[in-house]
Amino acid sequence: MPAPTLTAQLLNGFAAGLLLISFSMLSQRRTRALITLFAWQGAILFASTSLVAYSAGLRHLWYSAALTLVLKVFLLPFILLRLVRRLEAQWDTETLLNIPTTMLLGVGLVIFAFGLAQPISALATTITRNTLGIALAIILLAFLMMITRRKAVTQVVGFLAMENGLFFAATSATYGMPMVVELGIALDVLVGVLILGIFFFQIREQFESLDLHHLETLKED
Repeated sequence: MPAPTLTAQLLNGFAAGLLLISFSMLSQRRTRALITLFAWQGAILFASTSLVAYSAGLRHLWYSAALTLVLKVFLLPFILLRLVRRLEAQWDTETLLNIPTTMLLGVGLVIFAFGLAQPISALATTITRNTLGIALAIILLAFLMMITRRKAVTQVVGFLAMENGLFFAATSATYGMPMVVELGIALDVLVGVLILGIFFFQIREQFESLDLHHLETLKED
């Protein structure tokens, strides 16, 4: 089998894995398992980025892959798991929609994403052009997870999963972003998670819960 065809098949397999993990995250109720799925999503993103870097001969993608491995597979999951243990937020049972309805909406978003990406994929010349629809679907599924969850920790995981989808979309469309931009985004994400960790403790101390519904009861003096 020719090398380009094999590379494309592997990339499609990685993209399918990312999509399946996105659906698993959408249906997951346990917070610790959700963070573990996020780490696996980062691992597959690292593998796909490394494969594109090798096949296309792009050095900057190797740095991007290394940054993904350190930040999204090890560092961010470690920080989030420590927060979960400290906050004793093991379960996220309250959702705005039940799981079957959420999954049906997710299927609809995937169909919409593929339809939206089809004209763009037809014009793209990269070996990853066929995965652009899946990248957009991952972004939309992460957004759906954010708006259907009521706990602060799971919404942050949804935001980080959305950032994974944006990175995968950039890799699919243009072989990634400039390294300076990626470093800036990575630093912003890391600092944002640390600040949100402090915010979680303040919510827990004030309301004895991480349910963001309590914030709606706050009114200006």
